[in-house]
Amino acid sequence: MRLLHKGVSFAIGLAVLGASLAACGGGDSASGSGDSGGQIELSIGTFTEFGYEDLLTQYQQLHPNIKITHHKTGEGGPYHQNLITKLAAGSGLEDVVAVEEGHFSDIIDKSGKFNDLNEIGPKDASADRWLKWKYDAGKDKDGRLIGYGTDIGPLALCYRKDLLAAAGLPSDPQGVKSLFATWDSYFSAGAQYAAKTGKPWFDASSQLFNSMVNQLDVGYLDHNDKLTIESNPGIKTAWDKITTAISQGQSAKLTAFGNEWKTGFQQGAFATTVCPSWMLGVVKEDAGPANAGKWAVTDAFPNGGGNWGGSYLTVPKQSKHPKEAAELAAWLTAPEQQLKAFQAKGNFPSQVQALTSPELLNQTDAYFGDVKVGELYAEQARKVTHAQYKGPGDGQIQENVIKPALQAVEQGTPAGQAWQQVVDGAKRIVK
Repeated sequence: MRLLHKGVSFAIGLAVLGASLAACGGGDSASGSGDSGGQIELSIGTFTEFGYEDLLTQYQQLHPNIKITHHKTGEGGPYHQNLITKLAAGSGLEDVVAVEEGHFSDIIDKSGKFNDLNEIGPKDASADRWLKWKYDAGKDKDGRLIGYGTDIGPLALCYRKDLLAAAGLPSDPQGVKSLFATWDSYFSAGAQYAAKTGKPWFDASSQLFNSMVNQLDVGYLDHNDKLTIESNPGIKTAWDKITTAISQGQSAKLTAFGNEWKTGFQQGAFATTVCPSWMLGVVKEDAGPANAGKWAVTDAFPNGGGNWGGSYLTVPKQSKHPKEAAELAAWLTAPEQQLKAFQAKGNFPSQVQALTSPELLNQTDAYFGDVKVGELYAEQARKVTHAQYKGPGDGQIQENVIKPALQAVEQGTPAGQAWQQVVDGAKRIVK
């Protein structure tokens, strides 16, 4: 499952941004070529919520001769399908195009159709602005920078304190760390929980499996775009762990973001869920006010850190104003602006200076017991040391092969038989 649903903000009451960040607003781009010459019309395409509405208004005020049209699509799937179609057609794309990290491999395969931002972008948009792994993941195989990083989705775990306590398990944020230290300890606690209560431990098996695979040094494809599904022991190990957990009754057998999944939050249908930073708002919305204080989040994730979600801003070669488009993209992805996007929609910034700002670190969330969510997720972000290479077809394997295969196991298909479906399905995608 990839981040195609960026939802409700968990950043409530974020303070006015400090003057210490003022210098990070994209110095070159604030006084770039858009301030001279005739009227320039730029367009930007985004999906779901990026928190850019007020920022685009501000940018036009700073650049009176630039007019920006914002094309915003509600769902990420259709948006990215349309992107690939227009890329192949050679026309129709915006000057600045947002791409979700799960689909970035699809455009990296066609990176010649995008501008190198290191060549056309402002000089202050340098590598040290971003977390290293985020910046590196925005480059193609030749080292060309295709995308400026926007947000990230550092991983933690959310859990129901009351349900764990009723099962005789630790329930405070410090106590649960031993349960969530490794995948073995996590599933061991899940087996205990399911045996004690007769209820599921987690919500959706595909979300856990994808999180496990994303922690591996090499995923479904290596850097030569060769399929590793049979040669990568980490993938099969993850499969065995998750299917064993399913056989023990640990899975609620729900489809993430479906109606039953949303209802499950309200009814306590599961005790734990994978919680990237943007998921806190989803939990609050779906679980509702009646469950405030019951859900908690801890700065622990099995086998270390991880990332789920985040996007990039790109400038296709179709753009008639590539330099001005790059300046806009660089300005939007500066620390100051990404903190404002965090304030607007809860998208967690990928910029180093934003991650150390008091405004972010002091952010709390009353729904989760006044935990310092900014500090917690900033620490989780620092645990991610590299970005796993995502070759062409990676997202299709996750969505169209892994997910239905795990659902089949949940409905009674033997794990070995479903694994063969995974192998065969992946081979059909990566030929």
